[in-house]
Amino acid sequence: MRHLIGFLLALILGAALFLGAGWGFAHLTAIAAHGLSLTSRTGLMALAVLAGTGLLVGLALAVRAISPLTAGLPGLGLLAWSGLLVARAHQTLSWIPLQSHSSGAGFRALLVSGVLALLGAAMIVPLFIPSRWRGTHRPDADEEDAELPAATGLLSS
Repeated sequence: MRHLIGFLLALILGAALFLGAGWGFAHLTAIAAHGLSLTSRTGLMALAVLAGTGLLVGLALAVRAISPLTAGLPGLGLLAWSGLLVARAHQTLSWIPLQSHSSGAGFRALLVSGVLALLGAAMIVPLFIPSRWRGTHRPDADEEDAELPAATGLLSS
């Protein structure tokens, strides 16, 4: 059940990466191109969206109770997009959805710059950690406490 929930969370994280990181990056580059300040309302919103997306990715990577599929599947997707970009650049770039919107344009810029390949490589790390595939509750933990010797009463007051 944990991995099924992880799969659903992976879909949500993938959408957050596409929409959030794409939109935030597109707006930050537009602000920089126009010479505006990051402390403007749009700049702060873009920074907040990027920070929120980064926080979601960080939680998916760090929290052991979450299935490794949550970070691993979107990471594999990002690596696949990057690999396709190397093999067939023109065709891969034409497959990016919503290119006329800032989310698609930002995702395209992140893909072409290699940032998504870097992010994807970091996001697949939990897939290779065996302890992440097991649940957080160890059934033998209670048995370890039960094997302690009982107090004999010699040292207790």
